[in-house]
Amino acid sequence: MAIQRQSLREQIETEIMNRVGAGEFDMGKGINEVELSAELGVSRTPLREALISLTQQGVITRISGKGFRWAPISETDYADAVQIVAALECLALDLSPVDELAAIAPQILALANSFTISEGSSEEINGHDDQFHQLLTSRCPNARLHEAIAAHKTALRRYEKFFVGGGDRIGRAATEHSAIADALLAGDLPAARQALSANWLNSTSRIAQALASKEKSRVSA
Repeated sequence: MAIQRQSLREQIETEIMNRVGAGEFDMGKGINEVELSAELGVSRTPLREALISLTQQGVITRISGKGFRWAPISETDYADAVQIVAALECLALDLSPVDELAAIAPQILALANSFTISEGSSEEINGHDDQFHQLLTSRCPNARLHEAIAAHKTALRRYEKFFVGGGDRIGRAATEHSAIADALLAGDLPAARQALSANWLNSTSRIAQALASKEKSRVSA
């Protein structure tokens, strides 16, 4: 078995994204590289390499002569990213051998059904959702496509803090995931693609509501 080792830049990226997902940074604000490098315990060179890499994933923006800042969070930004991820995952289904999709369809359905017994914490639901989509696209042979999907999902992690746990969200996710699995079991790839796209795009309205609620709370504070 080959042992995979992350470079220092990759370790810094991972740590930054873990903190972004936890809501530790103010999106839209400038990044103080000196403070961030001291906080992470790394020198500025690998930190800058990580920040440059994250600009390519839409998490950070770079302004000429002014350095880096966290990319602003908005409904439009989320919708744009989700549209891309939905299209890429649908392409992954198209490229997956039909017989291999049929073989894993029962596993996909079982995973979808197990969502209903989740305890409902935000972290647990996000992890379950990642597991479902990874299994769904696992038979796609295009390695570059998998890398593209992972990169665009990185940008979506900034919005994880707005997804709260609860029975309502679990119910919606379980229903949408089951629709994908049922279509694959029936051998209906177009229906599976449509259900997969809907699963992603439906989250846009939920994020819009969460962002509006946060803004209302900020204004009234």
